[in-house]
Amino acid sequence: MNPLLFSRQPARTLYDSVSEGSAAVVIRRYSSSFGLASLLLGKPVRTPVRNVYALVRVADEIVDNPDPTLGREPRERMLTWLQDDVRQALQTSYSGNLVVHAFARTAVACGITAEVIDPFFDSMRMDLDTSVHTPETFERYVYGSAEVVGLMCLRVFLAHEPGRDRDYDRLAPGAQRLGAAFQKLNFLRDLAEDHDVLRRSYFPGLDVDGFCDEDRDQILDDIDEDLAAAAAVIPALPSGSRRAVLAAYATFAELATRLRATPATEILQARVRVPDPVKVRVVAGAFYGSRA
Repeated sequence: MNPLLFSRQPARTLYDSVSEGSAAVVIRRYSSSFGLASLLLGKPVRTPVRNVYALVRVADEIVDNPDPTLGREPRERMLTWLQDDVRQALQTSYSGNLVVHAFARTAVACGITAEVIDPFFDSMRMDLDTSVHTPETFERYVYGSAEVVGLMCLRVFLAHEPGRDRDYDRLAPGAQRLGAAFQKLNFLRDLAEDHDVLRRSYFPGLDVDGFCDEDRDQILDDIDEDLAAAAAVIPALPSGSRRAVLAAYATFAELATRLRATPATEILQARVRVPDPVKVRVVAGAFYGSRA
């Protein structure tokens, strides 16, 4: 990546600022955990990461909105329009969609390419058609819906770093494992809603109606392996992003612990969450611990 890429971008405009403000609103309203963790990001990376996640949230909303009157075809059209808008914006660095505009500027500046963007939209389309996953489709879905998001964020984290391409190759597997862990944890705690409302079953071979503690532990054992692989690379991240990633990691590790302590029957009845005071404590621990 060219080290002068940022300086060669067109001057920042009012529209650019408004688009980034819109992305920040999307994140703040959709994810309190991510919003809190993002405050620990250094200023050069905080806004670009929010821009990435805002696009992810908009695409998620298209496929996950449970409104029964919004059928498959209009969802597919909206998703196609969104992807086409992203592709065009990558060419021009401009979009009439504020969130796409913010994302495209970040993607161009940080080297986020179709190599990771297209698999994301492929996974979003899978949600329109795939209600039960095989091991192969599950692996492909998790890669496109979560692992590539981790790779996009890694591009942002390393954009200003010397040796960023070398570091990207070294840290990419950990970024993918962290994204996979987050996604699988969300699948587990949303098991009942995905099955009953969205009519989806993500975990291959899992009988949701017969979900038991053994199933829970098997899924969490896999997630723990992902978290361990991710934890091994977090210390190598740049200081401007390390604290925020550690806070996100610690929050989801706490969620994993709480899910393991929750009977399977209760996971099917109520969404397990990390209480806000615990989130604050976890984030504070990440902040002060990373300074030690």
